Amino acid sequence: MTAIRIYEPALCCESGVCGPDSDASLVTVTADVRRLKDLGADIERHNLATDPTAFTTDETVLGFMRTVGSKGLPLTVVDGVTVATGAYPSRDDLLAFAGLGDPAPVAPVRTELGLTERGQTEKSGGCCGGVSGCC
Repeated sequence: MTAIRIYEPALCCESGVCGPDSDASLVTVTADVRRLKDLGADIERHNLATDPTAFTTDETVLGFMRTVGSKGLPLTVVDGVTVATGAYPSRDDLLAFAGLGDPAPVAPVRTELGLTERGQTEKSGGCCGGVSGCC
């Protein structure tokens, strides 16, 4: 079975629904991952804040972090191959990666390698707002 792993920046909540502002991309990926799991896909999310070991035990992810750093996250890896950086793949892409939908090209969703964070500005404070960026 195809293994899909999504490595995310340090988040205070994986759903994106915390604090006064919600992050639509987190809400969407949470629903997409839940749907794929319901369909039997081998898909997992790893948060840098709560699961840092996952970032150090996979050679693909470790190399990415050493080269690009957390600014390039989220990183999506399918069977050890990087398929997306800097943005979450769509549900259709995830279904295709899992072999549950139409084949999608195995090309990065975004080529900037995360030079900007997913729609957040430096002043937004992350998914929870505020100065600390955590709930």
